[in-house]
Amino acid sequence: MIAVVDYRKGNLSSVQRGLQDAGLDARITDEAAAIARARAIVLPGVGSFADAAGSMEQLGQMEVLRQRIAAGVPFLGICLGMHLLFEGGSEHAAPGVPTPGLGVIPGTVDALPAADGAGRTYKIPHVGWNNVDQCVPGNPLFAGIADGEYFYFTHSYAAPPCSAAIATATHSVEFPCAVQVGEACFGVQFHPEKSSDAGAALLRNFAAIANRP
Repeated sequence: MIAVVDYRKGNLSSVQRGLQDAGLDARITDEAAAIARARAIVLPGVGSFADAAGSMEQLGQMEVLRQRIAAGVPFLGICLGMHLLFEGGSEHAAPGVPTPGLGVIPGTVDALPAADGAGRTYKIPHVGWNNVDQCVPGNPLFAGIADGEYFYFTHSYAAPPCSAAIATATHSVEFPCAVQVGEACFGVQFHPEKSSDAGAALLRNFAAIANRP
């Protein structure tokens, strides 16, 4: 069973359908015990960093996710789910006091700037199709997906530059849009379940990772 983590902040059915189409027995659950038993875990992106982290703490999900990731259980964080892999996030947090995340990757997730270094302005939130530049050739999550392929984004916050980045995108600034920790812990800023053929291919790749013996 693949656990799709429900922290009670939105509709997760599109993620579940995308995983099922990729051949996975994906089940939505908010129960820490079910997450602890799952063969693989998907943490979708719904809501704000502070709200999601608070709900996950109340439901007992944070610690079990840390334990399962540390144990090498295949994990995919999507959008906010990727953000939550980081030490903290500034969204809806007190100034200078980021809300703690899972702490798997160092750094704080912060707001995308509305202008680039040359003063050109950008719409925030960043919504729509954006090309993704792979920085780790041959990564299994992107197997069969061309470098520069387009994926669908919708976000106002972005992860900081980090050594865990396996792909980047640019909207006012370059930011990590896919990360990997260890053999099987991944996060993506974009929404594969909304990214047509490229997104379906990425979910099939994660299914192959999840189904490794």
